[in-house]
Amino acid sequence: MADEAKQPVEMTLKEFFENVPPGQTARVPNLAKRFRSDTPLCEIELPPIQLHCASKHCEGIRFFDPTDNSRNARPRARYNFFANYVCRNCKTFHKTYAFWAVVHEDETTGDVFKFGEVPPFGPPTPPRVITLIREERDYYLKGRRSENQGLGIAAFAYYRRVVENQKGRIFDEIIRVCDKLGAQDELIGELKAAKQETQFSKAMGVIKHAVPQALLIDGHNPLSLLHNALSEGLHAQTDEQCLELAQSIRVVLFDLVERMANALRDDAELKGAVSRLLRPASGSDKETPK
Repeated sequence: MADEAKQPVEMTLKEFFENVPPGQTARVPNLAKRFRSDTPLCEIELPPIQLHCASKHCEGIRFFDPTDNSRNARPRARYNFFANYVCRNCKTFHKTYAFWAVVHEDETTGDVFKFGEVPPFGPPTPPRVITLIREERDYYLKGRRSENQGLGIAAFAYYRRVVENQKGRIFDEIIRVCDKLGAQDELIGELKAAKQETQFSKAMGVIKHAVPQALLIDGHNPLSLLHNALSEGLHAQTDEQCLELAQSIRVVLFDLVERMANALRDDAELKGAVSRLLRPASGSDKETPK
């Protein structure tokens, strides 16, 4: 039973590249195929994958193709490989993996292990998040590395420190949105009072009113979601539970930052549109030619 528990999770090679962080092993049922009948070599074909492309031409999920389509290996022997991918759309953004592979005796199934990848594993951090956290950038990046390596307690501790230390800036941005959207004076007053609290948990005790609709995440107050995650004690959770909480903190923080930016941008765009429509058309008072 113990040996069965240690068996790697089965998945495709595409899923392995896209979804598995470095330092983990996976079992790929159709990893290889027979190269030629007159040689003992098997062929590992690298599949197209989908990743986030960070080039200025893309900035989104795109298809990536391998620059070299296949690798050769003998069954039952471990081989170290590099796999280089390039964005199919812009053809300038690259992704490189370092991994080993072992093809089993059936010459099709195999195990793969990921040493690392460049750029690092995981979704990119929006620039707005880095702007918001500022002085805590190094701690945030340490949290990301810990999360990618499956170190839940470390990731949770780093993310909690980032949110606690940048609590004031988070409340400042929410207050800006409330001012722009004409929120109730009582809510703005509560947010200003909450900002003065030393701890995020105490700050949440001050807020009684709901945040503007534009900031709700799936109908829930993002501050309450962060509070629920941060209030979980490190000593009461397993490393796996801390990892889930850390991922939740990051995802909610990302979404909150995007929603705040969209609310401010939409308001600015709307005001600009109204201003342009109210502006008299140039030459409208000129005499119409006969």
